[in-house]
Amino acid sequence: MLQQTQVSRVLGYYDRFLARYPTLDALAAAKPKQVREAWEGLGYYARARNLHALARSVVADCTGTMPQTVDELRALPGVGPYTAGAVASFAYEQRAAAVDTNVARVIRRVFSPRASNRRTWEIAESILPRAGRAVWTHNQSIMELGALVCVARRPKCGICPVRTECRSAPR
Repeated sequence: MLQQTQVSRVLGYYDRFLARYPTLDALAAAKPKQVREAWEGLGYYARARNLHALARSVVADCTGTMPQTVDELRALPGVGPYTAGAVASFAYEQRAAAVDTNVARVIRRVFSPRASNRRTWEIAESILPRAGRAVWTHNQSIMELGALVCVARRPKCGICPVRTECRSAPR
């Protein structure tokens, strides 16, 4: 629900959706029309279709257990590199990059202002801690840095904790 949607917009939908579909089995058993109705008003309806397809796939092909690795997650319907990395690192504390818009902005500004998407992902993977909880903390920290300090229009370089290392910071 949070892909390309602010938390404040999702809050009213999340609890209702989980009350209606508390498990992957419940979501997989639902009719597509029911899932669309539960998602109504959130927009980006392909996300609802993909989530429904994912639930059906996990129930049918993975014995109802969510995969844990990036490669396994990427094989699921509607799961791209960001979602796979985010789920692997946040849910399972796997060593995986999770590059959203905020993370990409931080990485480009700090390390390589002209980096391509591919290079941005390479940098993100190269700066990850080795494993465990540190990966979770690292990914969350860069996301928060991009959302709160290294913002798109008026970055707050004066309070940035990495300004001395940043290639884009005013000197």
